[in-house]
Amino acid sequence: MNSMYFTEEHESFRQSFKEFLQKEVVPHIDKWEKEGTVERFIWKKFGEMGYFGLNQSEEYGGLGLDLFYTVIFLEELQKVNSGGFAANMWAHAYLAMTHLNKEGDDRIKKEYLTPSIDGDKIGCLCITEPFGGSDVAGMRTTAVKKGDKYVINGSKTFITNGVYSDYLIVAAKTNPEDKYKGMSIFVMDRDIPGISATKLDKLGWRASDTAEIAFDNVEIPAENLMGEEGKGFPYIMQHFALERLVMGINAHARAEYAVDYAVQYMEERVAFGKSLDRFQVLRHKIAEMASRVDMCREYNYSIAKRLNDGQYVVKEASMSKLLSTKMADEVIYEALQLLGGYGYMEEYPMARLLRDSRLGPIGGGTSEILKEIIAKMVIDKKEYKPAT
Repeated sequence: MNSMYFTEEHESFRQSFKEFLQKEVVPHIDKWEKEGTVERFIWKKFGEMGYFGLNQSEEYGGLGLDLFYTVIFLEELQKVNSGGFAANMWAHAYLAMTHLNKEGDDRIKKEYLTPSIDGDKIGCLCITEPFGGSDVAGMRTTAVKKGDKYVINGSKTFITNGVYSDYLIVAAKTNPEDKYKGMSIFVMDRDIPGISATKLDKLGWRASDTAEIAFDNVEIPAENLMGEEGKGFPYIMQHFALERLVMGINAHARAEYAVDYAVQYMEERVAFGKSLDRFQVLRHKIAEMASRVDMCREYNYSIAKRLNDGQYVVKEASMSKLLSTKMADEVIYEALQLLGGYGYMEEYPMARLLRDSRLGPIGGGTSEILKEIIAKMVIDKKEYKPAT
């Protein structure tokens, strides 16, 4: 592994996490894929091992480690061949918990962040709305302040952990007249009246409980506002850099897994008197695939280093997601082809890998939206700045 970014401690963590996944997760993956839900016990085991607190403050039960522990966490999750299971874990730890950490006050962190680190509470982040897609500023969910409460009405969709989570981080308009400065962020418990969730049936990520969520006159305490009222949009935007890098890292990791599996298969599969890895046309295909994976992986590591150092990497993270997710789809498509008919069989990993990978260019901002964001920065010289 690249010693420019990873120390011996990092590699020890990688090995121990691999062993944990093989022992505690892999035996259950097929069941979770069929049932469409991940059993609660594994969340607690992740919490007990400290995996949800890698980048969190020690004050609230985290480990306070650098971002390359997170990189390892993401990469190894992709290699259990369940994009849905991986999404449940990283959406909890790096979407919901990121907002708790950055915008939550001390009470909220003690009530929600610490039990999230421990694996006792599961969170989901609710931003995307039906027919809203990537148009975050155009959301219609409202939060009207009435005395010491907010009343929430509206709906969200494509929410990872949307059915079985214990709490929700919800973006809503506190001032519908203002497109960019009228949005706020709230935390709320799952079991309060007026919240309902409908599980969605998906092409891939089948182990993940993705939901559409409705809010019907949901009343929450005013103290459940996170950060300042009206600053929800810049809060969301500044965290998109991490989310997009997460998805870029996921992409290079699953593509690497596909290449490694294809190479192993080609070593063992014999046709016309020799193994497939002796045919030049297939060897050169692998060379091209491996090169593309390597280019994206090295770029993603460099962006992780800059983000770890406190730089605002919205352009680079957008580029990471745009190119890495496209690369992963194409490399996995080719890897399935290299397995021939077996690539199409569910007992081999490529069919599920191909389905799961297809969400990469869609979730967390579509490729089309990312291209426009990048174009604004490159052509129009637009500068995105962190929320203050």
